[in-house]
Amino acid sequence: MMEVKVPELAESVTEGTVAAWLKNPGDYVEKGEQLVELETDKVNVEIAAEEGGILQEILAEPGDTVKVGDVIAQLNTSASAEKGVPASEPNKPAAEQKTLSAADQSVPAAAEADLKKSRLLRPVATPAARRHAREKGIDLNEVAARDPLGRLRKSDVMEHLAVKAEAGRLNKTEQPVFEADAGKPVERIRMSRRRQTIAQRLVEAQQTAAMLTTFNEVDMTNLLDLRNRRKDQFLEANGVKLGFMSFFTKAVIGALKKYPYVNAEINGDDILLKKFYDIGIAVSTEDGLVVPVVSDADRLDFAGIEKEIARLAAKAHEKKLALSDLQGGTFTITNGGVFGSLWSTPILNAPQVGILGMHKVQMRPVAIDDERFENRPMMYLALSYDHRIIDGKDAVGFLVKVKELIEDPEALLLEG
Repeated sequence: MMEVKVPELAESVTEGTVAAWLKNPGDYVEKGEQLVELETDKVNVEIAAEEGGILQEILAEPGDTVKVGDVIAQLNTSASAEKGVPASEPNKPAAEQKTLSAADQSVPAAAEADLKKSRLLRPVATPAARRHAREKGIDLNEVAARDPLGRLRKSDVMEHLAVKAEAGRLNKTEQPVFEADAGKPVERIRMSRRRQTIAQRLVEAQQTAAMLTTFNEVDMTNLLDLRNRRKDQFLEANGVKLGFMSFFTKAVIGALKKYPYVNAEINGDDILLKKFYDIGIAVSTEDGLVVPVVSDADRLDFAGIEKEIARLAAKAHEKKLALSDLQGGTFTITNGGVFGSLWSTPILNAPQVGILGMHKVQMRPVAIDDERFENRPMMYLALSYDHRIIDGKDAVGFLVKVKELIEDPEALLLEG
């Protein structure tokens, strides 16, 4: 009998929640086949069987919190795929090998029939489909698959929900299940583990850091002009669009090199000045905010940064981010402007001590000199920083440097 344990997940990740078992007790599992899906603070991971055998017993149910090293299942590695019974031992003489009778079998005939029936009833579905169905309270047996092989996907679950919602709307007698709160309708939704973690860390960041935010505004005229002139050539040469993020990433790196304490971390009574530039790019997903990291961003050109951001964003939306994609950030950029935000104070992504907030580009009248005004595309920038190690002078200087580089993108291209 082999114990299935929660493996080492990643640095700083010591526990997770059992999201779903991908196999039932009694199922035969091939070596390397996925057994169970765990939801951690950052991403969902699947645990594979280290050996082939029968899943004998499940010791942790969906929703249970488990720690690294916990035993969550028992796997009978000496059982065959056909019978679910101990396989013959090839090293023993044939005369010593037992032929099991019906009475010797570990699973009674009636129980085995029920087991086979339960396997047939369990629909084949992707982990994303199971997760979405679980979150929405949907029985996968009720969902129709568009896959010709019958495999359910997340899109099938979403379509089922849409059809169900429409049917509920048309059926006036059907009322949603609410809880009464002083005579008013209230729907109770359990926070996901990731949402709980996000909430906890945001509160911790505000409670442990001396967080302060400074603001500036940047004239986007020259950058927009350069982007419009070069975008077609850039796309043809690199196969990726030229966006704002590569410019801001390069500008941030330039400012971090001039103000190294913004690229630091507090460790006890020490300050760790980081000599590398792993830039986190905040991405909003349906499960909450994640911050994948563009590693060694200072070594990438504009096309390399755009490609890496696009790759990480796609993985985030497809829920395929690995823990390694989220580790090691030294500074974060978040863009509330994509949602229309004009002004905000971003919260630090601990243990980092600085985060840059980008916002919506909006036409505003700007004084050119004492007599002239022009309408210019302007963006407000916000730098939240940990005042324990970053003085106001450095914070303001950092933001001014970012502003200068963005307003002179030709110089930024040369420096980059």
